[in-house]
Amino acid sequence: MSTMNVFIVEDENIVAKDIEQSLKKLGYNVVGIASSGEKVKELLEAGVKPDIFLMDIMIKGAMNGIEVANYVKEKLNLPVIFLTAYADENTLSKAKITEPYGYILKPFKEIDLHTTIEMAMYKHQKNTEIKKELDVYSALATEAQNGEEAIFVKNKSRLVKISIEDLFFVEALKDYVIFNSKHGKYTIHSTMKDVESKLPNKFFARVHRSYIVNVNKILSIEHVNGRLQIEGVEKSVPIGGSYKDELLKKFNLL
Repeated sequence: MSTMNVFIVEDENIVAKDIEQSLKKLGYNVVGIASSGEKVKELLEAGVKPDIFLMDIMIKGAMNGIEVANYVKEKLNLPVIFLTAYADENTLSKAKITEPYGYILKPFKEIDLHTTIEMAMYKHQKNTEIKKELDVYSALATEAQNGEEAIFVKNKSRLVKISIEDLFFVEALKDYVIFNSKHGKYTIHSTMKDVESKLPNKFFARVHRSYIVNVNKILSIEHVNGRLQIEGVEKSVPIGGSYKDELLKKFNLL
């Protein structure tokens, strides 16, 4: 059983004690209990180190639970689960903005508490790993912007160096981006906007919302059907109407 550190934010003492007992029974460690946002800040500044927060929405003090959740997200990047009696649409809409890792309605069941905490921590761990991968990718890709004619992408457990000369095009696929190169395909969890900002624009051009191409690899531009033929690639790449003019500016046209 995990020895996860849980921080309870609840302004009703009896309810807070009930939550604490349930958590201890489930094998968790309760490191703090606060009835207000001010108390949360005080305990955190005193050195309390939680892994996750169970947050009531209507609490004492100047800050409500949603505002405290926002503070936790921005300052600590820790997961928050709302544990509340409020399920109206207005409250839900406000709570969603903080991107909570769970929403449990009172009265709660211990199995719901356990399942939601475990899923929240798993998701948070995965999100943290993805962020680290993107940070590494971002730092290395910045080297390409600064003159290095290569980028690095994460492939399984290693970083692979791709020469700019060997990269044909980049393609978006939902929450992932695929680098199509001379030596194979590499997929990372990212966005086209982020990738576009990291690739040196003297070599690459956005030609479609789902495609970035190496302009040195373009063999032909078909005006009729609006597609590109790329060197070393069998399939053609579409050109989005809003990208066509900027693309043509990169060529010496006769």
